[in-house]
Amino acid sequence: MDEPIVVAEGLHKRFGDVHALRGLDLAISAGKVCGLLGPNGAGKTTAVRILATLADPDAGRARVAGHDVVREADRVRALIGLAGQYAAVDEKLTGRENLRMFGRLHHLSRARARRRADELLERFGLAEAADRVAGTYSGGMRRRLDLMASLLVAPRVLFLDEPTTGLDPRSRGEIWDAVRRLADDGTTVLLTTQYLDEADRLADDIVVIDHGRVIGQGTPDELKATLGNRVDVLLEEPGSSAVAADVLAAMTGTAPHAPSPGRLTSPAPASLRLADVVRELDRADVAVTDVTLRRPSLDEVFLHLTDGTAHDPPAAPDTSAGQDVPADPNGAVRQAVPAGRGVGAGQGGRVGGTARDDEGEVA
Repeated sequence: MDEPIVVAEGLHKRFGDVHALRGLDLAISAGKVCGLLGPNGAGKTTAVRILATLADPDAGRARVAGHDVVREADRVRALIGLAGQYAAVDEKLTGRENLRMFGRLHHLSRARARRRADELLERFGLAEAADRVAGTYSGGMRRRLDLMASLLVAPRVLFLDEPTTGLDPRSRGEIWDAVRRLADDGTTVLLTTQYLDEADRLADDIVVIDHGRVIGQGTPDELKATLGNRVDVLLEEPGSSAVAADVLAAMTGTAPHAPSPGRLTSPAPASLRLADVVRELDRADVAVTDVTLRRPSLDEVFLHLTDGTAHDPPAAPDTSAGQDVPADPNGAVRQAVPAGRGVGAGQGGRVGGTARDDEGEVA
């Protein structure tokens, strides 16, 4: 098996009394997008700075494409690109002038810098705005320009440190598309982010770090599978929470969590069927507006790994402005349930609204 293109072994780094990295190990396969997740202060940016030769580790070692980041820093720099947390562009120059300037700083010939700038402007959809001053660009356009500057020398490995911080949803989507195109073309990408939907959408593999150590890693699906499925119930009347909690506890073997009034969530054993949950709530005369059997979200995995408490999943994106809404990464599928008393012949309680599960099972 080929050695991973990015390898870190036992990295330690201190800043005074702060121990930013405490034995970090990392391995990234060529041509993959690796998402590096962690709370604020977990060590994400420090790890990127060491891998990008901007800082030396106090202990441990790291290699990029087989080259040691300390002893062979110059060779590593010739193989990588880096886009930091904020767009580093000259706002008094045009987009085209920015790229040509960075190309010359990368020791490209004048002609090569011109050609490469034109190629990237066309590829990333900024050709029409190329001769506008960068200070007139939107935040998303400036981030794309910054990303292009990191690609002038066609790096084998690209480090992106929170590339969509502060961007609106449409601009974030543009950066996501650009990153996926890079990966499809064979560029290895290490992406740090605090947006879990971003990691879920982009990353082939995810590494979660906290206090300078790796605490979880795998594909998004592998990480979600560690928590198993979950059942969510949204009650029509919050006052029935106690009865509904008893029903769920009896069916799942675990006392459910109440992230908000009238909403219950609980781990679901593999044998649990959505239809059985709906039926038992109906028998207990519990009125609900929504019942869901789903995989956990990456948010819940993250909180579980970092000793947080599972919380209410994020609200659905606002589509009033006509923005595209990403597909649900957890695959939950809604199935209508007739409102009124009962599920079938109208016996017992009221189960109205919606029931859904990951497999599209009809309750």
